[in-house]
Amino acid sequence: MTISPSESPGLGAPLRCLVVDDDPLSVQIVLNCIANTPFLQAVGSCTSAVEAAEQLRTQAQPIDVLFLDVEMPLMSGIDLLRMQIELPQVVLITSSDDYAVQAFEFAVADYLLKPLSYPRFLQAAQKVLELISAERTAETEAAGQSAPATEPDFTFVKVDTKLVRVDFKEVQYVEALGDYVHIVTSHSKLIVYSTMRAIEEKFPPSQFVRVHRSFIVNINCIQALEDNSLLIKDKYVPVGQTYLRTVLQRLNRL
Repeated sequence: MTISPSESPGLGAPLRCLVVDDDPLSVQIVLNCIANTPFLQAVGSCTSAVEAAEQLRTQAQPIDVLFLDVEMPLMSGIDLLRMQIELPQVVLITSSDDYAVQAFEFAVADYLLKPLSYPRFLQAAQKVLELISAERTAETEAAGQSAPATEPDFTFVKVDTKLVRVDFKEVQYVEALGDYVHIVTSHSKLIVYSTMRAIEEKFPPSQFVRVHRSFIVNINCIQALEDNSLLIKDKYVPVGQTYLRTVLQRLNRL
């Protein structure tokens, strides 16, 4: 499927891109690729993951896409992914395929090998465009929907070949991991092939809140909010900067 910015809700402007690589030649190659892609716009480049983390934190306008090199001194691209900060869509770029499994674990949009070819870059850019379009469509639809008069107490999810009942009151949090989500309950962990959007649509908004691109939590299981992290039983769940205000509003209603 091919999507252009004009066909995608909220994508009238090009996606804002930040390039992170300690090799100036590699940076220039990625910048050239971005310049030749109409729906992308380069807004800066960094030579280290440390600098990238600071730019993401202080940028006046949010970054939509991070083109991130893996192997850098002091702090690698994987180290940046491990930090509990809200990240945009990430395309990892590396000269080795040794990090493919870790890329999957962090649910990056795509994984590019050096030397870059423009057709492969464009394929990754198109994938990012589709992901962001889907996210913004979901946000638009959610904003226009009213809460149902009554909400169910449970749902069913597919685990391997079985449909498994999930009682909402037993769910502590949901975590996105690649193409799967982990539904963590008081007595089990269910691994479901699904998207966060699909889970969000199944789970009642009166009981659950999205706190991060990769986490949905049961409001009734929140024990504390500390340093932009929620304590859920013995698990610290990060709160994304874009979700913090909503989380605080929901907590104040308790």
